[in-house]
Amino acid sequence: MRALRVRLMALALALLAPAALFPAAAETLERVTQNQTFRIGYRHFAPPYSYSAADGQPAGYIVDLCREVAAGVKKALKLPKLNIEYVKVSADDRFEAVRDGRVDILCEPSSMTMSRRAMVDFSLPTFIDGASVVTRGTPVKGLEDLSGRKVGVLKGTTTEETLRTTLGQMHVKADVVAVNDHPEGLKMLADGKLDAYFGDRGILYYLITNSPYAGKLALSDQYFTFETYALALPRGDQAFRLLVDTTLADLYRTERIRDIYARTFGKFPPDQFLNALFVINGVPR
Repeated sequence: MRALRVRLMALALALLAPAALFPAAAETLERVTQNQTFRIGYRHFAPPYSYSAADGQPAGYIVDLCREVAAGVKKALKLPKLNIEYVKVSADDRFEAVRDGRVDILCEPSSMTMSRRAMVDFSLPTFIDGASVVTRGTPVKGLEDLSGRKVGVLKGTTTEETLRTTLGQMHVKADVVAVNDHPEGLKMLADGKLDAYFGDRGILYYLITNSPYAGKLALSDQYFTFETYALALPRGDQAFRLLVDTTLADLYRTERIRDIYARTFGKFPPDQFLNALFVINGVPR
């Protein structure tokens, strides 16, 4: 019984004072302590999760979550000041940026996959989204409707992998066109150079609603995949990961997470999937 009490006390102290008790291998926290700089990787255009706002500043729901993480790091390390350095990454190099130490944390719609875990670690989940299809006119009801069509998708993403794999398994012969970013894909669709565009539904809904193509393009109601987003972290840095997860779990147990959500998504409340994510991942200390 005494041994159990000692172990529980050690765990509690580690959660409450991570800066003092984590081992020397905690490379991220050590570097931040020395440089007093926290580097957030974000995407220039992946709204509403991670993007450059009109004033050029990083914005979006997941970027705001990382600002909360930065505040948690500053508090845990007892730093009088913590500079936040925002580093732009692309869909192609974002995980390499974490692996190679160019950023401390990746704050954008990163889908967790087992293959990506060979390169980076992931935090507790941050969002649940899924792939859907945009067309001109009548919405697509099933992927078989894409047969014989040109279908755009963002290159270097799990969405592209899923689309190609699923079409192959269904024996649907479509011409998959990889594009550099979502605005390019939607413009090609609106101009008739593509017949459909496949992407994360949350991002597509936001872009269509805030674009001149709003009355021209139709977004399918159906989710063709489900993707779980999380913050990508340096692999093997357990001290830093624990601090990030503790910050997120603390948020999920309070109404503050809904205030952060409303900052990006407005009056529309979180759906049943996101509410479940908050409940399941609001892990107690």
